[in-house]
Amino acid sequence: MRKILASALVCLIAVSAGSQSLTLELCYQMARDNYPLIKQRDLINASRDFTIANAKSGFLPQLSINGQATYQSDVTKVPIDLPNLTIKPLAKDQYKIYGELTQTIYDGGQIKHTAGTQDVSAQVEAQRTEVELYKLRERVNQVYFGILLLDQQLIQNELLKADINTSLTKAKSNLEFGTAIRMNVQILEAEGLKVKQRDIEFKAMRRAYLDMLGILIHRELPDAQGLVTPVLADPSVAELKRPELQLFRLQRELTNQQYALQYTKNMPRLGLFVQGGYGRPGLNALKNEFSTYYIGGLRLSWNLSGFYNSKRDKQLTEINTQAVDVQQELFNFNSNLILRQQSAEVSKLKDLLAVDEDLIALRSQIKETAQVQLNNGVMSANDFLRELNAEDQARQNKILHEVQRLLAIVNYQTTMGN
Repeated sequence: MRKILASALVCLIAVSAGSQSLTLELCYQMARDNYPLIKQRDLINASRDFTIANAKSGFLPQLSINGQATYQSDVTKVPIDLPNLTIKPLAKDQYKIYGELTQTIYDGGQIKHTAGTQDVSAQVEAQRTEVELYKLRERVNQVYFGILLLDQQLIQNELLKADINTSLTKAKSNLEFGTAIRMNVQILEAEGLKVKQRDIEFKAMRRAYLDMLGILIHRELPDAQGLVTPVLADPSVAELKRPELQLFRLQRELTNQQYALQYTKNMPRLGLFVQGGYGRPGLNALKNEFSTYYIGGLRLSWNLSGFYNSKRDKQLTEINTQAVDVQQELFNFNSNLILRQQSAEVSKLKDLLAVDEDLIALRSQIKETAQVQLNNGVMSANDFLRELNAEDQARQNKILHEVQRLLAIVNYQTTMGN
């Protein structure tokens, strides 16, 4: 009868949940989509696109407008006097306004590496967001399996209630025939009320856990909401696939990109330019009047002072790369340590479940014998309840160990990054 009742209760929960049952993977995805930090990814991508576009605009022709008005203490003069010829000196107040159009031909790779640095930097920030989003799985795990545990405890509580009601019905019948005392009936009734109180507590806790899960996944969850118990195999040794590893790789790539960008300062620049203006004097310095002018050609510049620091810049890059390597080594060490602990926890719970089966079988036999003795009036209700509660505790321990084992496996998988 207990097996039939347990199966009926499980089916009832499944039917009441219907097609609304949630899986663990679905909760992961919904929690991720709902978490406010996910919006930061779009902002990072938009910022990256604008920054890269700004950097690449350096290949477009650049136009600048300039002007100046000056007064100088002296001007260029012809130091000789010629007969019948008077050379008017330049005015000390001079003016010019001009526009200059430049086109980069070669910039030493600065624009390319600036865009590359901005791209990798955005990937680093996006990956940091992924690392934070991945931590949501731990929260979902705790709440999700907390609900699964309470579901099983509610089922076990109903089975306990059924046992007490069966014994109470028999005790009342024996009381009518004078083969039992009233105190036995009252003791069983009191125990039934205690089970009812436990039922209220379990349901209230389940409601609280549902509210927490609802906040995480941004959905209103009814009391009848069902959760699918995942089918999980024992953990196996595999390669870490955590988002932190991708973050470390991107950080090393960013360090190399930054060094490449820094090195472009040591490279020559070559470009075309055209300058046109209006001023006094123009290009003819001896003509003391306003005139238009233009000039164009190639412009080469090369700042060699950057080579002073190039060796130290490379050493700094190597140090920064080694710092990232140390962080990854520490992460791998801690992860492997946690995995060993979680694997040992799974093995321990598996062994406990094997003992739970034997203990429940033994406690069930003792309870059935006690039930017969109570019905025959050779055992008190208190003694019977002691054996009944011992069996219930054994079953509760098994329920706890089963859910703890599933949670330990999921935590192992979460640590692995699977």
